[in-house]
Amino acid sequence: MTGNQTLPLPNRSDADLPGHWLLARLGKRVLRPGGLELTSRLLAAAKITDADVVELGPGLGRTATDIVAQRPRSYVGVDDTAAATEHVQAIVAPVDGKVVVANAADTGLPSASADVVIGEAMLTMQGDRDKRAIVAEAFRVLRPGGRYAIHELGLKPDDISQDTKDEIRRDMSRAIKVNARPLTTAEWSALLAEAGFEVVKVDHAKMALLNPLRVLADEGPFGALRIVGNLIRRPAARKRVIGMRKTFHRYRHALTAVAVVGVVPGS
Repeated sequence: MTGNQTLPLPNRSDADLPGHWLLARLGKRVLRPGGLELTSRLLAAAKITDADVVELGPGLGRTATDIVAQRPRSYVGVDDTAAATEHVQAIVAPVDGKVVVANAADTGLPSASADVVIGEAMLTMQGDRDKRAIVAEAFRVLRPGGRYAIHELGLKPDDISQDTKDEIRRDMSRAIKVNARPLTTAEWSALLAEAGFEVVKVDHAKMALLNPLRVLADEGPFGALRIVGNLIRRPAARKRVIGMRKTFHRYRHALTAVAVVGVVPGS
């Protein structure tokens, strides 16, 4: 794929589209707060090779591409929308992978059937109850010794005030048109621990999703040029992206990208 025009994105205007789908429409493929660098470190820590892998919310399949490159034993993607299922299915075909349409909190997959569950930039968009339900489902699906690896938007420091949390969540939700509820690193770790995971790794990267240098690093020169061209041609999208970037910049000292790996006790 060299463009975004053939991707089955939701049929909504640029002014109303959720931020991640808007960026995908513009041609952005890496939609993770810590970029490819943090995703690469997360997958290395999750030990993908020869593992039975479940990815929650594969979206347009960018992380699925990296998972397949590490030759897992099997791959199952779980997404609650069929918008890009066919595209992801083609990506995971080399490992006889499949994609099922289901809720991440109720995947329908057998208990203790996976070695690794991956979830990136999806728990952030859930409320507290749904976060807990998704993490509990990951715990159920994993075998003893299995790894749950997440890459999410974080808040810092751990003792950030509740008022500041609420302000950031409100302004970000307004900018990206999705109910964003990032947590501190301590809160992300506690979320996994409360479900029964032993947290074995915590990692961070700068939250620079719309920083020009990060876009260039993640998308490459041609990808970055494609995004710029689409922004020039789509004034409503350009206005939205400028608004998102301003919001990210305003709270840059309180935002981070966090990766956490939890292990199911036993082996």
